[in-house]
Amino acid sequence: MIIVGMTELAFDSLATPALSPEHSQGGARLSDWGVIRAEGADAASFLQGQLTSDITGLASGAATLAGYCSAKGRLLASFIVWSPAPEVYLLACSADLLPATLKRLSMFVLRAKCRLTDAGGELALWGVAGRDAGLPEGAEWTVQPAGAGQAVRLPDALGLPRWLVVQPVGDAAPVPAPLDPAAWRWLEVASGVVRIVAATVDRFVPQMVNLELVGGVNFKKGCYPGQEVVARSQYRGTLKRRALLLALPAGAQAELAEGQEIFHEADPGQPAGLVALAASSPAGEQLALVEVKLALARAAGAFRLAAADGPLLQPRALPYPLPSNDD
Repeated sequence: MIIVGMTELAFDSLATPALSPEHSQGGARLSDWGVIRAEGADAASFLQGQLTSDITGLASGAATLAGYCSAKGRLLASFIVWSPAPEVYLLACSADLLPATLKRLSMFVLRAKCRLTDAGGELALWGVAGRDAGLPEGAEWTVQPAGAGQAVRLPDALGLPRWLVVQPVGDAAPVPAPLDPAAWRWLEVASGVVRIVAATVDRFVPQMVNLELVGGVNFKKGCYPGQEVVARSQYRGTLKRRALLLALPAGAQAELAEGQEIFHEADPGQPAGLVALAASSPAGEQLALVEVKLALARAAGAFRLAAADGPLLQPRALPYPLPSNDD
């Protein structure tokens, strides 16, 4: 529960970010995603020491969200991770930060029997949505065969099942119906699951973008870069920043984009937060997952884009609750 403009609002009382039926079914090639392959006898243990999730404990046929942090606990990348074969892991992430992330991870392989490569020349990523997609629904974060590739069951968005499909480059689309890439991106933002992109590298501790709420952080595993900072943020006091969904109506003379600052009328002299992930629906409405100061979310007034007198940002419903003890 949050408080906006001094009025207490349960998340399910906020408007849901809509998507028309004709834009709710099909598959879209994800040109803004890439994939890293980690393979070798030490691939699991190497990733275990680098990422926020429990990779060595990942069950066969399961996927997980994971973050890759700096020593200061700030996210340098976020991944969907799964193992398509023994001693092989695929890490799907934003394409615009893949080269730098691959280079940085490779610096720490040292003597580990683990080879890291950019698999984008071999594997294509598709986003598939809709109840008539013909893919196995299954539970969230399960991995099942899909033609010559695999389908990772993602969390639903706006009540629609979604999959991340990886398959050989050049294969036919995993489903016959095309999906507008803008509609897929809209569903991605509406799901409340962050994807770190180049514009937001090194800006957020995982909890600022709700990563631990959606299964992207394991607090019982061993050390990884930034682990002490992430654990301290979790257990020492309450969190002061979280991610909310905020929208601009169709026709707004502004554009939401990752890395943009937002402001609040109650504290106009300094930024109130940062856009983490943004999308435009085919109908023209804009939606963003925005990291904000929770104290301002509870204050009288509204969030504004780019300046205290900028375009008004309207709250939208997250698909999961925020912890009640957040400060």
